[in-house]
Amino acid sequence: MRGLFLFCAGFSVLALGCICVFLFASGVPFIGKVGLGNFFGTKWHLNSEAYGILSMIVASLYLTALSTIIGVAVGLLTAVSLYKFCPKNAVAPIRQLINLLAGIPSVIYGLFGLIIIVPFLRDKISPNGIGYGLLAASLVVSIMILPTIVSVSLDALNAVPKAYYEGALALGATNEQSVFRVMLPAAKSGILAAVVLSIGRAIGETMAVIMVIGGSPVMPKSLFQSVRTMTANIAMGATELSGDAATALVSTGVVLFFFTLLLNMSFSLLKGGEKRGKPQKTNT
Repeated sequence: MRGLFLFCAGFSVLALGCICVFLFASGVPFIGKVGLGNFFGTKWHLNSEAYGILSMIVASLYLTALSTIIGVAVGLLTAVSLYKFCPKNAVAPIRQLINLLAGIPSVIYGLFGLIIIVPFLRDKISPNGIGYGLLAASLVVSIMILPTIVSVSLDALNAVPKAYYEGALALGATNEQSVFRVMLPAAKSGILAAVVLSIGRAIGETMAVIMVIGGSPVMPKSLFQSVRTMTANIAMGATELSGDAATALVSTGVVLFFFTLLLNMSFSLLKGGEKRGKPQKTNT
């Protein structure tokens, strides 16, 4: 078993190494070839050899931020409700139903957004009569990340010692004050992990986003505008492009890799700072 576990760990490291070699061996030289000004420009036009992905970077950041804000707000309040404000016999069924969302294929979410969300936004909310765009994609992705936020946040709340809650009640706090002012701050480490996982899911989502965001490689100026994210750009051209255009997609993957690396490093730094900030136990 030790050999089997060692093989699995080594295979994971090898797979990551192969992906890194593939990305950097093809993507970095291409960025140097076309120049940073061209690659991080605002125009993506393959016929004129314009490979600017800045508009896609901005669209990806807008989508990730908006979907995370919506998903975290709804998911965290749902976890709090399941933790203390929901009838005990209803917690398990509701949690299982929410967990089922994680097993639904991305294309089904995209189909739901295409048939339900996009027409609703187009007919009821959009000022320009366009339903596709960042808002539609953000709503779809926020639903997709709900299981992660609810499950991890609820586990973090359940891991907090019950004495914290009981002590707050004993000091005169209400039920709501005990949960929101004592239990939530005590579970912030787990909640932060849920937020980081949801951000990673949001920035990497592809199929559902392609179906509801439109797909135009232009700079986002409105929530109701056809735009394109980096992942959508890679998926839309992966089977059709060749030559420098295909290598440009690999270079886009390099940028995505750096975003993921930056996200993980930020989370590690936050965790490290939190551990250093905790008071040390002393023997008396």
